[in-house]
Amino acid sequence: MMGTTHPGATRPRPHGSAPIARRGAALSPSTTGRPPARDAGTGSPLDSAVRTYLGHLAVERGLAANTLSSYRRDLRRYALVQGERGRASIDQITEDDVRAFLVGLREGDPGHPPLSAGSAARALVAVRGLHRFAVREGLAPGDPAGDVKPPTPPRRLPKAISLDEVERLLAVAAGPADGDAGAARGLRDRALLELLYGSGARISEAVGLDVDDLDLAEGFARVAGKGGKARIVPIGDYARQAVEGYLVRARPGLAAAGRGVPALFLNARGGRLSRQGAWMVLRAAADRAGLSEVSPHTLRHSFATHLLDGGADVRVVQELLGHASVTTTQVYTLVTVQLLREVYATSHPRARS
Repeated sequence: MMGTTHPGATRPRPHGSAPIARRGAALSPSTTGRPPARDAGTGSPLDSAVRTYLGHLAVERGLAANTLSSYRRDLRRYALVQGERGRASIDQITEDDVRAFLVGLREGDPGHPPLSAGSAARALVAVRGLHRFAVREGLAPGDPAGDVKPPTPPRRLPKAISLDEVERLLAVAAGPADGDAGAARGLRDRALLELLYGSGARISEAVGLDVDDLDLAEGFARVAGKGGKARIVPIGDYARQAVEGYLVRARPGLAAAGRGVPALFLNARGGRLSRQGAWMVLRAAADRAGLSEVSPHTLRHSFATHLLDGGADVRVVQELLGHASVTTTQVYTLVTVQLLREVYATSHPRARS
């Protein structure tokens, strides 16, 4: 039976976050129930703007807790740097100030190591969002960060393993059965990895599934992706058989140790399997299969690459992966082109002199 989550619905606000009194108002002890964090330690108008923006992200945008933590860390550093440059309010910041901050991120300072291009670009995203918000709220007359371009990170192709390696990984997924408990965990591990490769779901999406999110008769599941956006993913025959076997023969025993949580994948205590727990399952199976450099995204990358190798349209793969832009998905086409080039170079008699 399917859950009632609407495809366009967003996740509830993370536990512990509190509403702000009104749009644009800074968080205060009366609205959070605790003293607000000091962003740069000066209590300047710039710090107030940062706190207001973070409140907007938490309450009105509903950002995930980890994302909000990254924004808070980056913007605290930004406010501190601008304060040291004599900018007490956000309307005093110039484009040169923003560029100097970006340069400082890449070069590092006594209190911070140099950041990679990707990490610096992430910090700049937070800064640009802050300045757009300030203009929209009338806190500044213009946006000094709008024309500042982030550094270009080196292009790294996603790591995918071959079909033979996937089959070897899935074949050893259950591991040795050490009694009933070990057999139950083995069925769970096989179902988890089959589902990851068969659907292209992220590990966080897979462990977030509830039993009611599955429709095994029709062969699909509803997963909650980034930003709380739900999408439908397929469950192929191999994954469906593995999940059915786990639900019938293993999950009831695991659930007996807990309090009846609705999660699909359970740990040994009957609670929801964590992302870290799922990563350990994958890592253990990779070790048994003799595979190195396996990451939490390996099966997702392999899912996409193998679909494109099989002739799937890139926009279909985009929908299956839940990418907001087809540009993100097109990186996988580079993987397939590279494979074609390697096959040509080793197979064609005139490929090399």
